[in-house]
Amino acid sequence: MMIADPISRIRRFHRAVTSEVGLLDNSFLGRGRPLGPARVLNAVGGGMAEVAEIRAYLGLDSGLMSRLLRGLEAEGLIELETDQGDNRRRRVRLTPAGQQEHDAYEALSDAQAAQILGKHNSRERLLAAMDIVATTLGRDRIVVQEVDPAAPDAQLCLTAYYAELSQRLHQGFEVSLSCDPEARDMMRPRGSFLLAVSDGLPVGCAGLKGTEKGYAEVKRVWVAPSARGLGVSRVMMKRLEEAAVSLGIGVLRLDTNSALPEAVALYRNSGWTEIARFNDDPYPDLFFEKQLSIRPGK
Repeated sequence: MMIADPISRIRRFHRAVTSEVGLLDNSFLGRGRPLGPARVLNAVGGGMAEVAEIRAYLGLDSGLMSRLLRGLEAEGLIELETDQGDNRRRRVRLTPAGQQEHDAYEALSDAQAAQILGKHNSRERLLAAMDIVATTLGRDRIVVQEVDPAAPDAQLCLTAYYAELSQRLHQGFEVSLSCDPEARDMMRPRGSFLLAVSDGLPVGCAGLKGTEKGYAEVKRVWVAPSARGLGVSRVMMKRLEEAAVSLGIGVLRLDTNSALPEAVALYRNSGWTEIARFNDDPYPDLFFEKQLSIRPGK
């Protein structure tokens, strides 16, 4: 058991990361510039085009952001332009030279990541620890977005959800035996499907299944272990309620299993009322309902 106090352990972690990834180097990954410009290139190469978006993503003040952009522009790696629809907004894109530099950083970063993974004899334990740290530090940047439930990232979450149910339910879990909603039932105008994303990686999902029974069902609420305890499930549940109201749905129902005490506690603590069984799904043993306020005209 570690005996050092928590603050000392956190500071040791900071020193280790600072040293390992080269935060103090004037030539990050040997490319001749420090980490700041490299992160800007990474953001632009990753699809961000608005200067304000990049600045917010990297947590930079406007003065530092301007200096970094001027430096990259002077190197011929980026081009800046004013947004044609709004003169107050600036956009940035990589030049061909900038794209080459971005690709070089990507290759070096991948190699560095592989080297770090090789330092521990349990890759999964190391990755799980990294996921917890990264998701926790990026908690305020987790976004919840409406997506197609058939999208690849949505399917990743659903697959992880089914695998966890198989482990936690005493009878196991086979999705073909459950009341599995069709994708179209979790898409507007019948329903909605939400994905929680942390810096580009999916960390949770939740679905609203439209029915013809006078209510909609909340389905497939799952949060990755690395994101649990951060309030992600509450945010998704709130967003599903808002989606239901926007669709004119006034009654929500859900089912769950007592082997999932975290889920049961979430529902009981957020205004859901336990009701009698309302379906013949073989897996749930607890059933809940929530009445929503629908404004006239909805």
